[in-house]
Amino acid sequence: MTRRWECSYAMMSVALDDALSMRTRGLLVSARQQLPIAADLLERLAVSLISFCDVVSMRGRRVIDIPPVEPLNAEFFRGHTGQTAASWNGLLHRVLFGDRYRFLQKLRILSDTIEQLRLEFSKAAGEVAGGMSIRPGTSWESFDALHYDFNTCLREAEVLFKCFLRALPAEQLLAFAAELDAPPELKRARMRQRAFTASA
Repeated sequence: MTRRWECSYAMMSVALDDALSMRTRGLLVSARQQLPIAADLLERLAVSLISFCDVVSMRGRRVIDIPPVEPLNAEFFRGHTGQTAASWNGLLHRVLFGDRYRFLQKLRILSDTIEQLRLEFSKAAGEVAGGMSIRPGTSWESFDALHYDFNTCLREAEVLFKCFLRALPAEQLLAFAAELDAPPELKRARMRQRAFTASA
């Protein structure tokens, strides 16, 4: 699972780096054409990560020994979305008692943060690629922070995945693997519906 995430993240990063490099060299048309590729690759990874959070959240309610977690750290994020989510997670972490509630709450906040970052990236990429951005310079600059914060979310998901695997009873491993491998088409449809609603 984590290897697939890493591969998807690497492809998305290469696509984004190519777009940024083209822009730096003055190849604006090519750079704008490259952005939708990066956005599509980021969406695919976001769908997988959100699906993972949902699966672990559902199965985590039935696991006895939920691993303890640390809250998201606002210092590990550059943008407002990630920093706000981390601050909120830190606050809830202090008032919630029990490893299960803290674990599930972190999963929910991480999932929401990934979706919001995806929406912001997709919107900025669409506006720049379509020549509709009011401040294209600011939009281009936002990709770096969004990419950085998405990477932070990916690392958090990997840590949660490894922690959860250690807590999961052996007899549940096959069912858990099957749930993770299930196609996330419904999740992607839900995300696109939210994106449409947000832009309407």
